[in-house]
Amino acid sequence: MIAPQPHHVLPTTVVERFAHDWRRAIGDEAGGALVALSGGADSSALLLLMAGLGRGDVHAATVDHGLRPEARAEAVAAGELARRCGIPHAILSGAMPRRVEQSANLSARARALRYRLLEEHAAAVGARWIVTAHHADDQLETMVMRLNRGAGIRGLAGVRARQGRVVRPLLGWRRAELAAIVAVCGVVPVDDPSNVDDRFDRTRLRKVLAGVDWLDRPAIGRSATALAEAEAAIDWAAERLAGEVCVFGAGEAWVSVEGVPVELRRRLVERCLRHVDPAISPRGEAVGRVMARLDAGAAGTLGDVGYSVGRDGRWNFREAPPRRTH
Repeated sequence: MIAPQPHHVLPTTVVERFAHDWRRAIGDEAGGALVALSGGADSSALLLLMAGLGRGDVHAATVDHGLRPEARAEAVAAGELARRCGIPHAILSGAMPRRVEQSANLSARARALRYRLLEEHAAAVGARWIVTAHHADDQLETMVMRLNRGAGIRGLAGVRARQGRVVRPLLGWRRAELAAIVAVCGVVPVDDPSNVDDRFDRTRLRKVLAGVDWLDRPAIGRSATALAEAEAAIDWAAERLAGEVCVFGAGEAWVSVEGVPVELRRRLVERCLRHVDPAISPRGEAVGRVMARLDAGAAGTLGDVGYSVGRDGRWNFREAPPRRTH
């Protein structure tokens, strides 16, 4: 990786555009920022743009997942770029979780490790925000993949511009625009081999979408934003409805669903399941199966939660009895 030279300065219009997107992402809330820096073109462009803001409260961190022998050297190179930009940098590493919820998927486990380490380091350096380089092309890929899996509105909301303390100010930027930024600054980014590995669904999809020039990425991004707003509105309504139709007791919950639309029923059932077992994280299909059985008057279990229909028609959820072993 070659660090930017002093005579390579980002155009004022580019910095102003990013400054606008940054303010929109964080709103009126202040606080330092931790840039998730992989060393690839996207995150390197993000670092350069953050440096262009001239803030003194920006840090950067690179996560070494321990999956590739060359990853350590790449993390060191990323740190050198951060140093040249005047931004403190750290290399983070830790043990990969064996599973994430019900999945042993390697990508999911790596993502869980990455965000856990970034959260811990953000707390250590006093950063309010964790900033990632997801962009408009990522958003399109995510939405198409989720459409192909039959996702509902929650999944089709795509990558959120802000989720907790994680912010993504580049969702209105194209991959090619970010590549141009690192090029003009004389930076040669890391090329992660997984980005061209056809074993991954996203990689295959990316190659297909690269040849489709009629898709309007920014417009699709606006659709994702609209879906995210609709998702937030439905969840807001479900939270208030739960106060009217749900009863939460010690290790059990009841809900009256008569006349309640299906999507709101789904969210009420999720709340009841999580009340009984805070560790449960059911997929949408699993919740759908629970609802179908309850609609048919049947009882069953999901994980450690038992469910049934009471004589009064309410749906009941409580801790399932221990399974017998033979």
